[in-house]
Amino acid sequence: MNCMPWRLAIWAMCGAVLLGLTSVVHAQGSVGKNVLQVIPQNNRLVSSDRILSQMQTRPNRPFSQLTAQDDVRRLMATKWFQDVRIDTQPSETEDGVLVLVRVVELPNVVQDIVYRGAQHISSDNLDETTGLKRGAPLSPLSNQNAVQALKRYYESKGRIWADVKLVEGNKLGDTRVVFDIIEGPEVKVGSIQFVGNSFVGTEQLKLQLASSKAFLGRLGGTYVPQQIDLDISKLQDYYRMLGFHAVKINRQLEFYENYTYVKITFHINEGPRYQVGRVQIEGNKSFSEDTLRQNIELQPGKWYDRQVVQADMARLKAYHGYTGRETIINEKIYESESQPGTVNVHYEIVEREPARVGQIIITGNSVTRDNVIRRQIPLYPGQLLSFPNVQVAQNNLNRLGIFAGPQEGAAGPTVTVTESEDGSPFRDVVVQVQEKPTGSFLVGVGVNSDAGLSGSIVLNERNFDLFNPPTSFEDILAGRAFRGGGQEFRLEAVPGNEFQRYTASFREPMLFDSPWSLANSAYYYTRQFNEYTEQRVGGRMTLGRQLDSLWSVSGSVRLENVTVDPVPSFAPESIREDVGESTLLGLRVGINRDTRDSLMRPTTGSMIDVGYEQILGDYTYPLAIAEATKFWTTYERPDGTGRHVLAMRSQLSVTSDDAPVYERFYAGGFRSMRGFQFRGVGPFENGYNVGGQFAFLNSVEYQIPITANDQFYVVSFLDSGTVENDIAIRDYRVSAGFGLRLVMPMLGPVPIALDFGFPVVKGAADRDQLFSFWLGFFN
Repeated sequence: MNCMPWRLAIWAMCGAVLLGLTSVVHAQGSVGKNVLQVIPQNNRLVSSDRILSQMQTRPNRPFSQLTAQDDVRRLMATKWFQDVRIDTQPSETEDGVLVLVRVVELPNVVQDIVYRGAQHISSDNLDETTGLKRGAPLSPLSNQNAVQALKRYYESKGRIWADVKLVEGNKLGDTRVVFDIIEGPEVKVGSIQFVGNSFVGTEQLKLQLASSKAFLGRLGGTYVPQQIDLDISKLQDYYRMLGFHAVKINRQLEFYENYTYVKITFHINEGPRYQVGRVQIEGNKSFSEDTLRQNIELQPGKWYDRQVVQADMARLKAYHGYTGRETIINEKIYESESQPGTVNVHYEIVEREPARVGQIIITGNSVTRDNVIRRQIPLYPGQLLSFPNVQVAQNNLNRLGIFAGPQEGAAGPTVTVTESEDGSPFRDVVVQVQEKPTGSFLVGVGVNSDAGLSGSIVLNERNFDLFNPPTSFEDILAGRAFRGGGQEFRLEAVPGNEFQRYTASFREPMLFDSPWSLANSAYYYTRQFNEYTEQRVGGRMTLGRQLDSLWSVSGSVRLENVTVDPVPSFAPESIREDVGESTLLGLRVGINRDTRDSLMRPTTGSMIDVGYEQILGDYTYPLAIAEATKFWTTYERPDGTGRHVLAMRSQLSVTSDDAPVYERFYAGGFRSMRGFQFRGVGPFENGYNVGGQFAFLNSVEYQIPITANDQFYVVSFLDSGTVENDIAIRDYRVSAGFGLRLVMPMLGPVPIALDFGFPVVKGAADRDQLFSFWLGFFN
């Protein structure tokens, strides 16, 4: 194939760009003069308006040589022209210059695009990869760039042996763009091995990789060479985080089965693990070194740990930030010459003068009201600018879940501080958000040993606004109606074979922009027990207040109509006397303290919840429940994963003998005492569990992850407690057992739980149950 025309085309393109830039240099005498008019010339296929839309050089602005150069680059990047030149011409009538944009258009347009040999990837995907479009000017240079783009795309799909040639479209006179493609086989990762790793296990190292092994030889596991470079970088960073600063990692690739599979071997030379020698603080001006050292956890003689270092730097930055000082903290590591295997760590501090809050500027909220955002920002104009609260504001906005984040391809809400002008201490705070759909429709199914089989249908709106009805049909179509107030509205239906619940709820998290919250719900509930069938229809209103980051208080009112029926004629009198309908009015106050590090799987912290409810209506009785849980991490891997967790839970419940059977206490089942049936523990009469006035339940559980990703773990437990007719402990039950927990993200956040419990001490009428479980699937 004769490549001379192609080479000439490249030289022509390069020359055109250089000439265009040179013409701008020739216009240097016009720099700073007022632009009177921008005039495209020689354009036939591309309209003047399209040319001007790509330019920053505009009338009534000073002429800038740099801006004109950028305009040339932008116009050439459109692939519309062979050449672009910008000249200036003095005006004969006014004080200023005319800007002449002289273009040389490509002579032909693309009439057809052909990908010969492309069998596994659609033409639409290939068009998107090349950026070529039918009807666009035909550019040989762009077409040749498309060849490289196609090769990279095929490589990203595991077809590393693919070859692409441009057979038409490499000459200015062509009207078609034709690629000859040899796709080659898709290469899969057959196995991944590590050699030389002794400190870190193989499965833990695999979690650091972007590459993965193909499941069953075909699913996933696409081999992408660039990912191997990323894998090595991530492995090195991981080892250095743990103190292995001299780690060296190389790859070995072995292709087999006609080059359709590759075995990847990472050869690791871990080197020594470095200890900390000297920890030094430099550059501190506002605080003494002794004061700042109280924020440092890294200590001489300990193993180097980058996570500890990062936590130290965050604390130092926050300590300065609370005083209005924006501070940069850098870590410098120096290997000790006198102590091999030791590094000296220096924290370098760069301080700025204290700042104050200027304006708070909110952008991007086309649906959400300003006040919904402002109440999440603990900053006010004129006050000392607390930089840690900037991060608090950003975390608060992310936690709302009503703005676009990484899952939607966005950065998430950002809160930034602008630079001040003229040395002013006042700096504006800019809040940028991006709206996203906040309604969801979830369908699920669950089965557990306590409540049988049930379904779940949920309609939820997380950015509801009760006071924003539609003003037009367009508001409904655009999704603006009843949205933007930061409230939550939820409709839930849970039908089941033993248990049913239907609920409508509304929650205002910050009533009148205050720390108070208001929640209202209406519900219908029915449940079949061994002794009777219970049905409740009612509503609840709760007023709560968050006192600080740990403590909260609440007060609630519930009004219920309860029906108990049918009950066998030979049931105990304590059950039969409550048959029929009754009305309850409950007034409850409660206090809660929560320091848990996670709601789904806590590893540290505690939770205390105490509540007292006075019931009025057809029955009058008190209802007091106190619950406490505590979590300890007893072991973790050097990187902080693989935590062994000891969990303890106690619950104390008291009522009076006036409480009806459906308000008394019962025990047994997955959430109570494993090893016993649901409501299989309690005072029994004639084989019926009549419930108790006093319950004292305790549980100790130990959790051990058995996979590197912590998604599969085993538990052992000791459950104990009693349910009595009065405040006393007579028959204290004890059960022991073990279980499995499996977290499957695609099925929801709640783990699948399987437990085997064995009663050690039990009451005469208690009902045993060896196996208890919980399974849930949501979409």
